[in-house]
Amino acid sequence: MSVSQALEVAIGLIFVYYVLGSIISYVTQMILESAETRGAALESHLKRLAGSKTVDLINLPQLKSLQPIRYKSWWGVFGARTEAKKLEKVPVTTLVDAFFDLTGLTGRPQLNPDELISIVNKLPESEGKQAMIKWINQGVTNINELRNRSNDYFAGILAQASATFKANARSIVIILSAILVIGLGTDSIQIAKDLWNNAEMRAVAAAQATMIAQQEDANAEDLNQIIINLSESNIRFAWWHLQDTFPQNSGTPWVTFIVFKIVGLSLSVVAVSQGSSFWYDILKKLTGKSSNPVSEEAKG
Repeated sequence: MSVSQALEVAIGLIFVYYVLGSIISYVTQMILESAETRGAALESHLKRLAGSKTVDLINLPQLKSLQPIRYKSWWGVFGARTEAKKLEKVPVTTLVDAFFDLTGLTGRPQLNPDELISIVNKLPESEGKQAMIKWINQGVTNINELRNRSNDYFAGILAQASATFKANARSIVIILSAILVIGLGTDSIQIAKDLWNNAEMRAVAAAQATMIAQQEDANAEDLNQIIINLSESNIRFAWWHLQDTFPQNSGTPWVTFIVFKIVGLSLSVVAVSQGSSFWYDILKKLTGKSSNPVSEEAKG
């Protein structure tokens, strides 16, 4: 076995995974933005703090000013029609300030335990309310100490909101990867066989992959060119490219074909779902290029 031949096969496979991963990243970003997935995840966790007053909390000036401005809809680009979307990120100190404004504790440093509980009890039922009452009952009656405890507590809530978004985004990536791979019929085993047996295909794929690795950033901004690069590599990555691989005889050949096809498609789904930036970094290393950190929206 030639080490260079095996390396070229690996580069060819990774090139395919990168291209399909770029498509998934692009579509995922569109879905996440249009569905306001990050904002929905944050809002669901803010409800744990403020209950039925979550809208009042979000509408406080310091939080409302953090809402991102985007196109009202996908066709809004034609008329530059924008609007404020759901709150997506908030510094923990800003959230603490907003929560204390909501409770009415801001600007009232001198309060006894009974007054504190009376004020906090006006909040709707929520985890945030119960946490405040518990701290007060434990003897934490100094406003600054309450703010410090709230800061740590809210930091945990925000971290959980971020983890929820990432989990949701990851699910979307996996589902889209399965749909794309099965829809195209991108079989890792068949592609590896083709690359191994075709020196010209390996050379073209390696050249295309090297060109990708020379880019400063990996993203889906030039998605059309990325797809063209894959087409020009002559790699057979779709069902309509593989008609000559179908068994001519019924029976055992078809059983073997189906088993290997399921394994090959499964490998492709797992690989593509890793994301374009993952394969971009590996291409950088395999082609001897220095790797740069790459951010991806489906990763949070």
